[in-house]
Amino acid sequence: MERASQNTIQLASHKMGVTLVLVSAIVFSTAGVFTKSIDSTAWQIIFWRGVFAAAFTTVYVLWRGSIKREFMQMGSSGWAAAVIGASGTAAFIPAFKLTTMANVMLIYAVAPLIAALLAWFWIRERMTPSVMLGCLGAFVGVAIIVKGSFGNINLRGDLLALWMTIAMAVLMVIYRRYPATPAAGPMALSSIVLLPVALVFSNPFSIPFYDFLVTAAFGLIFAIASVTLAEGMKRIPAGETALLSALETPLAPLFGWMFFSEIPARSTFLGGAIILFAVLATQIKKHE
Repeated sequence: MERASQNTIQLASHKMGVTLVLVSAIVFSTAGVFTKSIDSTAWQIIFWRGVFAAAFTTVYVLWRGSIKREFMQMGSSGWAAAVIGASGTAAFIPAFKLTTMANVMLIYAVAPLIAALLAWFWIRERMTPSVMLGCLGAFVGVAIIVKGSFGNINLRGDLLALWMTIAMAVLMVIYRRYPATPAAGPMALSSIVLLPVALVFSNPFSIPFYDFLVTAAFGLIFAIASVTLAEGMKRIPAGETALLSALETPLAPLFGWMFFSEIPARSTFLGGAIILFAVLATQIKKHE
């Protein structure tokens, strides 16, 4: 009876983790729309998005009454999550400015390879053959996309997107390895540490009022997505987190086409098809 009860609790926790990661993926898929819809520079966006993301996240922490745990007791893993999250954000925003939404999100789909491999090396988390094949397929797809960008400005954006993907994969494994690490505090801190850097590289106080409003909305969206992802990471394996997050992959190119008439290159179509097939095949195999 006790064992059945534990299984029920674990199943409920897993379902909650899947739900939280899916919500985060859907919300994150709108990031390119916010970034491309305004003319302000990447560092101006990073500054104001950071201000509002940190503010909204702090309000959430105060509402939950967990300010001490989230900020004062985050520990070394929380500080590591904040720094790594900040580096990912610093690459994430300019990536959208320098390449298409399709390229950014399709490259992000390689996160299963990096997260699963890191989890295997670091915490000895088992990686099934189907996940290995899915990750390999995602890696091949990303290589095709990046190769198609050689010789034009998209390459810089593709490489920044790849760095963002690596940072996110590391973040996934940190939360899997140290599930007691608070979610909201490190996410707010990751926004705050970029503020002085953004002040050095831009003048955030010169942006138009419309851009200011959009970045405020962006900050709220980012706060929601970051907290739900961090909470979801604690409940499911790192490789599965990355694979579920790949829901952003088909949504972002769709938004790019709908709002900005972005038509992906042939290499993006080919690489993207391979990535989507790899991810879907892995998920189908997992649930057979």
